[in-house]
Amino acid sequence: MRKAYIAGMILFFLISFSVQMLALIRLIPLYISSPILFLSILVFFSYLNNRNKFKGFQ
Repeated sequence: MRKAYIAGMILFFLISFSVQMLALIRLIPLYISSPILFLSILVFFSYLNNRNKFKGFQ
């Protein structure tokens, strides 16, 4: 299941990156595509950061 989440996030990043490239050649507005790319990077790295966190002894 983890591999499916990571693959989905990478796919979302690639799609948002391609949308950003379309925005750089002025086919779509840049102010719409930039937050999408930022959110895809933020979600991907926050998932990777919280995966193996030490939660303390019980």
